[in-house]
Amino acid sequence: MKDRITIRDVAKKAGVSLGTASRALNRTGRVSDAAIAAVNQAARELDYKPDVVARSLRTRSSGVIGLLVSDLANPLYARIITAAEAALQAEGYSLLVASTHNERKREESLIEIFRGRRVDALIMGPCEKESAELIEKLTQDLPVVALDRDFAAGSVGVLVDHNAGAFQATQYLLNLGHTRIALLTPGTELRTGKERIAGFRKAFEARGLTSDPALIRAERSAMQFAFAEAMSLLSQAERPTAFLCLGTRILSGVLQAIRHTGYSVPQDVSVISIGDTDLSQLFSPTITSLSWDLEVMGTCAAQLVLKHLDRQLPTASSDRIAIKTQLILRESCAPAAPPS
Repeated sequence: MKDRITIRDVAKKAGVSLGTASRALNRTGRVSDAAIAAVNQAARELDYKPDVVARSLRTRSSGVIGLLVSDLANPLYARIITAAEAALQAEGYSLLVASTHNERKREESLIEIFRGRRVDALIMGPCEKESAELIEKLTQDLPVVALDRDFAAGSVGVLVDHNAGAFQATQYLLNLGHTRIALLTPGTELRTGKERIAGFRKAFEARGLTSDPALIRAERSAMQFAFAEAMSLLSQAERPTAFLCLGTRILSGVLQAIRHTGYSVPQDVSVISIGDTDLSQLFSPTITSLSWDLEVMGTCAAQLVLKHLDRQLPTASSDRIAIKTQLILRESCAPAAPPS
């Protein structure tokens, strides 16, 4: 059986001391660029695989970052995760991802599992009942970055400006003459949901109008909920002439309900997706979407983690990063038909 290649073999081949090889591989302490290059080349040529357990005990670092999201099937999260993983991997960290299924108890259980695995830091996405105090409490033990969820002033996070986005999208529909606009978004206890509802109402108020509370449907993100709610709304005597809805399973449910009731997009009903997904781009007609840079979100979250692990990387000057939205105009919106 072939002997396992050790760091001593790497040091010998690179022509450096054991301590220099260790510092070069672990990116710690003072070591020249030439030594780093020589050690890395030797490690590649020898196909050196570090002993992760031993290094963890020695450095008191697992080299793993935990990331919790509400739904791994959500395509919006996939792009965030990919960008965060790339940024962390470039600095020698691995990413461990889990889904809370938008359940607070499951989130608490996963946090304990991650802590048991001694992750170096946590990135936490939205969940059923968000608590800024939870983030603050966890930060006492390890770095925590909030990802588009509530967190206290002294904590760290990346946020999307959903308020401004919902305001812009609603304003666009109002400009087209729509006043019966339905908003479907995940729960009112989530920061994302609260901000969208506030922006939606603000757009009406800016026109001297009042939004109909019955047209705001905020429940857990599921196609079954969206289909049932959209069917209920479309069966009303004064049905909505436009829908503003989260562009994942909720959008799928709304589009299914519109087709099921015999209406057409955009002739009978205008639709705007919150979040730009493959469904928005490939559906016919293509769906006007409220978009934000998901890759930037993932990269910023990773950089904030690295910053708070004392890695010397260029980051934003603030530990509260706001991501702006933009409205991508496509084919799914048309002027509201005059009352018959």
